[in-house]
Amino acid sequence: MENIENKINDLRKTLRYHSDKYYNQDEPEIEDYEYDMMMRELKALEEKYPEYDTPDSPTKKVGGKADNSFESVEHTVRMESLQDAFSKDELRDFDRRVKESQNEVHYVVEPKIDGLSVSLEYRDGVFYRGSTRGDGDVGEDVSGNLRVIHNIPIKKKKNIPFIEVRGEVYMPKRALKRSLTVNC
Repeated sequence: MENIENKINDLRKTLRYHSDKYYNQDEPEIEDYEYDMMMRELKALEEKYPEYDTPDSPTKKVGGKADNSFESVEHTVRMESLQDAFSKDELRDFDRRVKESQNEVHYVVEPKIDGLSVSLEYRDGVFYRGSTRGDGDVGEDVSGNLRVIHNIPIKKKKNIPFIEVRGEVYMPKRALKRSLTVNC
């Protein structure tokens, strides 16, 4: 059993290192797939050996820590990360679980977009605050940055007392290339 405990501790240490490199330093050293496979292995070991499961495990965390240069935002509802599927069997299993809980199911499938997860809050139909996911419980107030994105409406057509919209902010490759050509 000592080998299992060592394996779990090694995986946790490695995952924490790579999570910090990705989320906090913006200097990833491994591909997302490799990270996901290590995380999956750790989850499986924690499920099989619950005596080694701890509340501070990387399997319980989402994203990175909040940066002190931005004001912190506590999420009223935790911002989770989407779960990946790597095989047709995993997709079929997901479909089965969804159909067990819903009467009528329709899917929209899009290519994976890797951007910045954000929450947009509107009060009385007006954009109030935008924040990052952060660690899932506490993010960063990036309202000023989000206000300049043309596709984010500042005022909604309906005057709803409060609505929170969550999504992904990203820059398409063609826009990035265009901005690099103009600014270089």
